Amino acid sequence: MNPVRVGAIAKRHWWVLKRSPHRSFDIVLWPIVDTLTFGSLAIAYQSNQTRAFYVLAGVVLWHVIYQAQIAVSAGFLEETWSRNLLSLMVSPVSEAEYLLGTGLFGLLKTVLGVGGVAITALVCYAFDVTSLGIGLIPVVALLLLCGWVIAMFVIGIVLRYGSGAEALVWGILFVLMPLSGTFFPVEALPGPLQPVAQALPTTHAFTAARQLVDGGAFPWHELTIAAALTALSGALAMYYVTAMLRLFRRRGYVTRYS
Repeated sequence: MNPVRVGAIAKRHWWVLKRSPHRSFDIVLWPIVDTLTFGSLAIAYQSNQTRAFYVLAGVVLWHVIYQAQIAVSAGFLEETWSRNLLSLMVSPVSEAEYLLGTGLFGLLKTVLGVGGVAITALVCYAFDVTSLGIGLIPVVALLLLCGWVIAMFVIGIVLRYGSGAEALVWGILFVLMPLSGTFFPVEALPGPLQPVAQALPTTHAFTAARQLVDGGAFPWHELTIAAALTALSGALAMYYVTAMLRLFRRRGYVTRYS
């Protein structure tokens, strides 16, 4: 593992962002729009302040997983859009170094995006996410890891099926949003979907966040389940993306992007 190559990957994506200001919309504009949209929805629950804060906490924490997933997935797609994938594959950069490099850049985007959401929620709706206490740290860490796990699955699918699968970069998040109980308890979902929701690590992370909003005890149970499911899904994602990369090389799919 070469930290110089990891840093080079992160720096490359930083220069892409710097030279293309419109790419910053998903860091600044959309998070603020989401906060205003769902913050206004929370105002509709103002007769029940706890449920209103469920929505606001969900918005802020959702952007942790959103920014983490988009940064890595879109970072890989940037290599295909710029026809740079072949050059990347013949370079000494390993798969792990590439993922760490895009993940490092993703941390910067996450800090900027989530920071914008948190400030908007504080200024416009007097909701301070840091009031959730120290329990916020493991919740954020688990959601960050979940975002990277989802990104690995998406990269594997794009490697296998080509540019036609790029819609999953954004689409998969909008499927997970309701299933994860981002803004409401999963008991509000239709019965057949509740077992699916319980199998997702994100569901337990957001459940832990709601327990923190309620001011209850530290949610060890939910965080433990979320950590175990994240570790399992991470191992599966690593196996899948590695298998798809071997197939990508063996069948010469790189010609799609060169």
